[in-house]
Amino acid sequence: MPTTPPLPRQNTIVRPGEIQGVGLHTGAEVRMRIHPAPVDTGIVFRRTDLPGSPDIPANLAHVVGTDLGTSIGQGEARLHTVEHLLSALVAREIDNAFVEVDGVELPAADGSAREFARMLDGCGLQEQDAPAKYLTVDQTFSLSKDRSEYVVAPAQDYRVSATIEFDHPLIGRQFASFRVADPSFATEVLPARTFGFLRDVEAMRGRGLAMGGSQDNAVVLTEDGVLEGTQLRFPDEFVRHKALDVVGDLALVGARIRGHVIAERPGHLGNVALAKELVARAEKKALARPILNIEQISQYLPHRYPFLLVDRVVEFEERKRIVGLKNVTINEPFFVGHFPGRPVMPGVLIIEAMAQVGGLLVLEQMENLDDKVVYFMSLDNVKWRRPVTPGDQIRFEVVVLQIRGATCRMRGVGTVDGHVVAEAEMMARVVDK
Repeated sequence: MPTTPPLPRQNTIVRPGEIQGVGLHTGAEVRMRIHPAPVDTGIVFRRTDLPGSPDIPANLAHVVGTDLGTSIGQGEARLHTVEHLLSALVAREIDNAFVEVDGVELPAADGSAREFARMLDGCGLQEQDAPAKYLTVDQTFSLSKDRSEYVVAPAQDYRVSATIEFDHPLIGRQFASFRVADPSFATEVLPARTFGFLRDVEAMRGRGLAMGGSQDNAVVLTEDGVLEGTQLRFPDEFVRHKALDVVGDLALVGARIRGHVIAERPGHLGNVALAKELVARAEKKALARPILNIEQISQYLPHRYPFLLVDRVVEFEERKRIVGLKNVTINEPFFVGHFPGRPVMPGVLIIEAMAQVGGLLVLEQMENLDDKVVYFMSLDNVKWRRPVTPGDQIRFEVVVLQIRGATCRMRGVGTVDGHVVAEAEMMARVVDK
């Protein structure tokens, strides 16, 4: 009988790696060091030059800019030009890593992702004991943003096709298509360098951009060629670099992609908009197939109206992770007296809803549920990021940090349309009724 192939597992690196240089836009010297990370961490950047070394997760909720590069941030911490490293990580199927950076921008290296890929080769690849997360495209759709046009179609693996057009003798109209998991992606796409026009340099520097740009880390185009001393690595290096950027920006979905992305005139603004659309469609698909509906939730939780604050559960990994949804409507009883002229969901109830989702995760592993109840013992690092108003849908993701007997420590994050609205660490204990 045929056997079912094992599911792909998450990966991290075996040993740390390091690269340093100047930032393409800031021109500042910077050092970057990458470390292994546990399962389900994702890619998390850490600004080691700032007090407390704040973390910036590489996901859509933390995108703060797309001007000539993709920038992410959390609080006052910012990090620019993350897309080249992210593209190299995707190509190597590295799902989890901590990336320490002692400046506001990643090193430009040679303007491509080649040096990042070489560094990762030296780090080694470590398979982890958890299935890889996938975002699978099962229906063709299109999207337009600014001048960028995209069509995304189902595919067995991850493929990116890109077309660009510039009124320049070395570019004109170029098209290229690549399978991201193919080993050739590392040799045919990752070495493609960023490019720009000499006529635009003065204006960019007037805006504080391209301060570290040079022939060492970019292809600089003159009116009819390139600056003397520059040799193209590929005749179509320009479109290859755009494909590199697409893969790096779409890494912000936080999962491996199965689908064919066809991009016409892609740019960072459009790439991020496409990433958001991919996530929104995946969440909508999950909504159509809840793991637990409200009737089933009522069998687990003792709460009842008006304090049952979870509408459905859409993802669940035993003893690891759960995703639950709360639909906020104007009919909620707390809106009658809580800022009635400007309805805002009380922050304590947002955390209560998060705790109920976490309670479902804890109770699922227990036998004789009729005799058990979950009591929360502590809350730490509680933060409210944005107001929640009628019409919002809060997506709560709660992950287990530690389980000891009947006590569980968890971390929860609530998002609305990809933006973080609240987060907290929680400790709960299962007790007999």
